[in-house]
Amino acid sequence: MPDVAQLYPLYLENADIQTDTRKLRKGGIFFALSGANFDGNAFVGAALEAGVAYAVTSDTAWEGHDQCIVVADTLAALQQLALQHRKRFDIPFIAITGSNGKTTTKELVTAALRAKYITYATDGNLNNHIGVPLTILKIKADAKMAIIEMGANHQREIASYCTIALPTHGIITNCGKAHIEGFGGVEGVRKGKGELYDFLKATGGVIFRNTDLDYLESMAKGITHEITYGSANAQYIGKPMMNGVFLDVAMLTKHAETTIHTHLVGEYNFPNVMVAAAVGLSFGIGIDDIKEAIAAYNPDNSRSQWMQKGSNQIILDAYNANPTSMAAAIANFARADLAAKLLWIGGMKEMGADEQKEHTELVSIIGQYKWDDVILVGKEFKNIPHTYRWFETSVEAAEAVKANPPANSAILIKGSRGSRMEALLAAL
Repeated sequence: MPDVAQLYPLYLENADIQTDTRKLRKGGIFFALSGANFDGNAFVGAALEAGVAYAVTSDTAWEGHDQCIVVADTLAALQQLALQHRKRFDIPFIAITGSNGKTTTKELVTAALRAKYITYATDGNLNNHIGVPLTILKIKADAKMAIIEMGANHQREIASYCTIALPTHGIITNCGKAHIEGFGGVEGVRKGKGELYDFLKATGGVIFRNTDLDYLESMAKGITHEITYGSANAQYIGKPMMNGVFLDVAMLTKHAETTIHTHLVGEYNFPNVMVAAAVGLSFGIGIDDIKEAIAAYNPDNSRSQWMQKGSNQIILDAYNANPTSMAAAIANFARADLAAKLLWIGGMKEMGADEQKEHTELVSIIGQYKWDDVILVGKEFKNIPHTYRWFETSVEAAEAVKANPPANSAILIKGSRGSRMEALLAAL
């Protein structure tokens, strides 16, 4: 069985790594990953026919084939290859994790750093046990900065990613009620996300810490290198200001007193903008360049995405949802100066034993504000008393919307990815 030392020279000659046969290009390397519902080994032949230079497989039937590299565990081989590649770089590697705002923060930090540095970052939200090594393996020799987004839904997951990415800097956006089924409650979330701080503490790394979240201070105990940001008691201080539905941030830090304009919906994006500014300023980027980079960023990934469709104004936030982000999005929408507000909410996934409790609380939060109409989608709401329109699936809800489409309304569409709330948008 070949080891990573034998694989790495082949990677350097064929740096296009793929795990999906639908994305294969000639000359790359296909890793035949396997999981509970799929077996990449079944596609080795197809990958070779597509013109890959090599296929990495755990199927011993391919032993002796000139273009096949047989290993005991293809995922472990992919991760070890990524670690070997990571060790070639002596540049800042910034890891980002948290319950909410990871991807938006990653995009904003990347935009700020690219104003001065060649920066590589996670594509989309490829932030899991496959996405992290794939991100590292896409980093080229000209890199000056690297940003690795890390998602997790159970203990020791972030710790495992740190052993591959070897971050020098870290950001925990927050620790809320997300993936509580796997983490076992909010304290479990803090312990799991805190594995990034644990790694940086052990290695002498640097953290960027939000001083508005008291629990991050206790989690960071023992870390000697930190850069702080927030609305007070921080090295980089700012204040959120709403410009219609969009967020502006007044930077109040000495030598950086200015207003940063954004295309981000909601005051809850304030810490995401602040950490991007803090990272940029700490790495010597001028505030004017940071302002320009952040102002140019337009979310297009179903995360607080603002759009106009016909006579309706829409906030599409249907990629992820948990109790913390739901409460923030609903409160922000309620405060916005908009007419005819419609709330279309999908169920929250991975709530475990707390599913009934959290959705009951969500209905209570919705009831604190006045809405022109509310649609609830998903089995999670089925046994909860409420006076709103309810549909078990987004397909059923979309049919109702299509039959009686709204006009001249402002609509917040939010739900977990599994709720498929984008179907309601398509019905407009």
